[in-house]
Amino acid sequence: MKIYKRLLLFLGIMSIMSCSSVRVATDYDKEVDFKMYTSFAFFKPGIDEAKISDLDKKRILRAIERELEAKGMFKASNPNLLISIFTETRENVNIHQNNFGYGWGWNPYFWGPGGNNIVSSNVEGTLYIDFIDARKNELVWQGLGTGILSLDMEKKEEKINKIVNKILEEYPPERDQK
Repeated sequence: MKIYKRLLLFLGIMSIMSCSSVRVATDYDKEVDFKMYTSFAFFKPGIDEAKISDLDKKRILRAIERELEAKGMFKASNPNLLISIFTETRENVNIHQNNFGYGWGWNPYFWGPGGNNIVSSNVEGTLYIDFIDARKNELVWQGLGTGILSLDMEKKEEKINKIVNKILEEYPPERDQK
């Protein structure tokens, strides 16, 4: 029985660790001087198309606004940068097989019936944040963050803030110094 408890503890720790990570990627136009972008506004048509609840949209937009203001940018009615978002979700189903049978070693029941399958599922969400040059109406920077979503409101807001923070850590992109 000890091995089962240890296995369950290990699986629990692994699932908690995998749930807390956020994977981030960015892409940008290398010809753009990002220092010229000092003001921003949210691109309503793009945000309206995001397939999430209005409450989650508000959480995301507030988090983006906080992060950009912390970088010295300001929200304006005539901005030089438009911000849009897009979201995707998918359900992950994990099956952990435990086919250890009744015992260990040379026990005659080692390969006997038994074993357990532990099934768990979670919803993984991806948030895309697009920065569009307002004058040219061209995408100049895109960041995306992927992480496990939570249905608990407190954890959901914390997770959204963490994902937005991780994505926007990459903005503005650092140029290679020649």
